[in-house]
Amino acid sequence: MKRLLVLALAVTALFANAQAYPGSKPISFVVPFAAGGPTDRVARDLAQAMRKTLPGANFVIENVNGAGGTMGATKVAKANPDGHTLLLWHIGMASTPGLYRKLQYKPLEDFEYLGMVNDVPMTLIGRPQLPANTYRDFENYIKANGAKLNIAHAGLGSASHLCGLMWQSAVNAKVAMATIPFGGTAPAMTALVRGQVDVLCDQTTNTTSQIESGRVKAYAVTTAGRLTNHKLLKDYPSLQEMGLKGFNLTIWHGLYAPKGTPAAVLKQLNEALKLALKDPEFIKKQEDLGAIVVTDNRMEPAGHKAFVAAEIEKLKPLIEAAGKFAD
Repeated sequence: MKRLLVLALAVTALFANAQAYPGSKPISFVVPFAAGGPTDRVARDLAQAMRKTLPGANFVIENVNGAGGTMGATKVAKANPDGHTLLLWHIGMASTPGLYRKLQYKPLEDFEYLGMVNDVPMTLIGRPQLPANTYRDFENYIKANGAKLNIAHAGLGSASHLCGLMWQSAVNAKVAMATIPFGGTAPAMTALVRGQVDVLCDQTTNTTSQIESGRVKAYAVTTAGRLTNHKLLKDYPSLQEMGLKGFNLTIWHGLYAPKGTPAAVLKQLNEALKLALKDPEFIKKQEDLGAIVVTDNRMEPAGHKAFVAAEIEKLKPLIEAAGKFAD
C-alpha cells in the first residue's frame, strides 16, 4: 500500500511539473552565431511570436558563437533536458557532419526535434565597386580574376560558407578565390559593404535590406527558380537558370531540445511553435525578409527529423566533393 501511495505521489508530482511548464524559469533560445545575423533575427522574431502562444513563457536569446555553429549545438545537446534550453539552428544541423570529421554530438541522436520554422533562399552578392552588373558578367569576371579576389563567409560550417563552397565548385573556376572567414554574418556583411572583401553568398534575411539600399550588388538567387513573389528579388535570375544545373540551396531553420526532454514538455513546445508559425505578424516579418514560413509536415517532430536526415545524405557528398573539412 505504501509503495502504491509513493508511486501515485511521484506520478502526480511529474504531472504537476509538466503542467507547470514553463514556470518562472526563462526559456533560452541558443543561437550558435553572433547577434545581428540572419539566424539571430529569425530566433528573435520566433521568440516574440511564441510568447503569445506559450502563456507565461519568458524567452531569452543566448548567442553562443564559434566553430561554425557546433559550439552552440554542443551546449544544447549537453544541457539539462527540462525544456528551458533550446537550439534554433539552420542547415548547419545537416551540413556539419560533412564539414567536420569529429563532432561532439550526433545530429540525429542527441536532440529532440520540435519542428521547422522557415525556408530561406540565398543571394549571391558582391561589393558595390565590382565592375560586373549582371550574373553572366560576374561569373566571367570571377573566372578571369579569381586569384585576385576573395569570398567572405560567417565561419566554417555557416550557411554562407556552404553556399560559397557549392557555388565555386559548380562554376568550376580554374582559380578559386581566397576564402575569408568572419566571426558571424554581420561582420562579413560589413566588410563587403566597405569593399574590404569581394563576394558573399548569404540568406535573404540578411541581404535584402542591403540590396534595396544599393550598398551591395546582387547577381542571383540560389533557388531552383526565380523568387517571383518577392517584391525586390523577383527580377534576379536563379543560378540554375544561369546554367548551374541542379543548383538549389535553401537555408532552413529548425527548433531542437536536448535528448530526454519530457514528452509532455515537447508536446507543449511543438504546439506553441505551430501556433507561432500561423501568427500573421510573424509570417509578414519573414516574408519581408524573403523567407517562407513552413506549413507542411516538417512542422511536426517526425517530419522535421526525416527532412534533416535526408538533407545530411544530400549535402555530405557535395561537401566532400568540394574537399573542405575541419577537425
